[in-house]
Amino acid sequence: MIALWQPVSGCTALCRDGLDRRVLPGAGFLRMVTLAGVLLSGLLLVPVLRGVALRTLARTMLAVLGIKVVRQGPAVRPGSLIVANHVSWLDILVLTASAPVRLVAKGEVGAWPGIGALAGLSGAIFIDRSRPKALPGTVAEVTAALRSGRTVAAFPEGTTYCGANQGAFRPALFQAAIDAGAPVVPASLVYDSTAAAFIGDDTLWDSVRRVAALKKLTVTLVTAPALRPAAGADRKVLARAAQSSLRVSGYRLAA
Repeated sequence: MIALWQPVSGCTALCRDGLDRRVLPGAGFLRMVTLAGVLLSGLLLVPVLRGVALRTLARTMLAVLGIKVVRQGPAVRPGSLIVANHVSWLDILVLTASAPVRLVAKGEVGAWPGIGALAGLSGAIFIDRSRPKALPGTVAEVTAALRSGRTVAAFPEGTTYCGANQGAFRPALFQAAIDAGAPVVPASLVYDSTAAAFIGDDTLWDSVRRVAALKKLTVTLVTAPALRPAAGADRKVLARAAQSSLRVSGYRLAA
């Protein structure tokens, strides 16, 4: 049961082609120093200013790293469950920058420098993947957030993939949308560089350094039309429908 609850991606460092144009080494280092400064100053202001400041901080961090975000698809209605493919820790910044959301993340993310604090300030709901019996409580917490009108974003693959490959959407969190009567919005995150993928033996430090060294990086966030589950819907069927919508709305961009 624990193995099923802790999915492992088949993607490795070999999935990254290494063909990207890079900035001069000094420029990459300057980006990282600036990023640290922005993050530290932002984390002092966000607890006071909350939502708008949080989105501004995420957008500024992306800009410092030279990352352009392109939005496509319909706007997300408050109180929706956003379900996205998972490529990188950058996904957290992209979703936070795009709309007021509560993130569902693995517990380990909470301990990450900077990114963990950012997730926590967004009201993140952390999953303890070492305790499968805690899952119903997590689903109940997501249900309550949706019922209160909060938008929640989750990565149902359960781990990161390179973008060309993906994992099956796990159905557990879809039960929260069914119980709350909330719309489910499939969202595709498509990067124009394989260097963005957080896979294999990556550490957060290695990934940040690699991304900071890129000449440029564009991520396209595509939202599909919302799925509206009926009362008593089958969460497994809903998960498959959402993933099918995600393939149609996003993965064609990478083809």
